[in-house]
Amino acid sequence: GHCKSFKLYDIENGEVKSSKVVEAPGNGHTSAVNFLIDNGVYALICGGIGAAAKNALMLAFIDVFGGCSGKCDDRINDFLGKTLDYNSNPQCAGHDTLDDLHHGCGSCGGNCGSSCGGCH
Repeated sequence: GHCKSFKLYDIENGEVKSSKVVEAPGNGHTSAVNFLIDNGVYALICGGIGAAAKNALMLAFIDVFGGCSGKCDDRINDFLGKTLDYNSNPQCAGHDTLDDLHHGCGSCGGNCGSSCGGCH
């Protein structure tokens, strides 16, 4: 819901055929999940993710591979090679107050560290 953009990959026969970076629509996990559904996404590789967003993605049958960091192209190659190191239950700490919802989770300035995927 706080992601500014997504890198979408077109994969055929286990290989990347093309990729593009697109601006995330709207604000909040509902618009992001709908966007991913509309674009035929079946897996999301991310840093940190809140429980509500993760649940919405699971209900949309989109697999979540969280706790990842580094370059997108490196992580997609790991995913395709079945060597992706991820956290099956990634969570951003401290989403209990309104201030905590805007702490920049997953970004270099968010001070979340590895629990949110760190810098991307």
